[in-house]
Amino acid sequence: MSVRKLKPITPGQRFRVVNGFDAITTDKPEKSLLAPLKKSGGRNSQGKMTIRQKGGGHKRRYRVIDFKRDKQDVAAVVESIQYDPNRTAFIALIKYADDEKRYIIAQNGLQVGQEISSGATSAPEIGNSLPLSVIPLGTVISCIELRPGQGAVMARSAGAFAQLMARDGKFVTIKLPSGETRLILSTCMATIGAVSNSDHQLLVSGKAGRTRWLGRRPRTRPVAMNPVDHPMGGGEGRASGGHPRSRNGIPAKGYRTRSKTKATNRYILERRKK
Repeated sequence: MSVRKLKPITPGQRFRVVNGFDAITTDKPEKSLLAPLKKSGGRNSQGKMTIRQKGGGHKRRYRVIDFKRDKQDVAAVVESIQYDPNRTAFIALIKYADDEKRYIIAQNGLQVGQEISSGATSAPEIGNSLPLSVIPLGTVISCIELRPGQGAVMARSAGAFAQLMARDGKFVTIKLPSGETRLILSTCMATIGAVSNSDHQLLVSGKAGRTRWLGRRPRTRPVAMNPVDHPMGGGEGRASGGHPRSRNGIPAKGYRTRSKTKATNRYILERRKK
């Protein structure tokens, strides 16, 4: 994977850094795995705006991703690596021995023509999905379940990975991308390897319009607002705005919002880095 810096033939391209897309093998999605994606514009069922700075953006169709990898002990072949407009990671189209096709999150190093599988009997190789109980210690993993059968919920974005640290009884210890160390049931599934498109963090949009294409509208700085609109608004001249906080008064920059009585706190061995 690589990134490209464009020649600045227009002002918007002066600082723009784009993805090289050298891992992508086709630009035609599998029609049977597409679903409509309706935009809400940040409005709820009553039509009231509940989330600001949302709206517009290019029309998309959802790619139905197999996060559960529940077709076990059946070999599948990677047919193509594709771009997905709904996520930062690339996706892989796989075809099983019985001709069923599915989309999965592509791991770094996954190649077209490679054979992958899921289940306890699978080898711990890139792209294979296994229960945490049979994955060797120290392995780099991604697309991790939090509850058995739930489907992958952790380490799914571009370049994300976790590491299997230890195994004790029915739990395993995992070091997550945030730096948090926590316990997960060993019957949960995880995929071997880091998620693809690790260069995503190096991209530079180059102009405000590209952010609008993604469906994000302009954001007003809180210190430029009036006191009635935001806790950091008002003041004479360029007032700093007091302590940084959200619109509903919750402090930013280090304030812990996780409940001290949350049931799953006992599974967290080490909190994420500040």
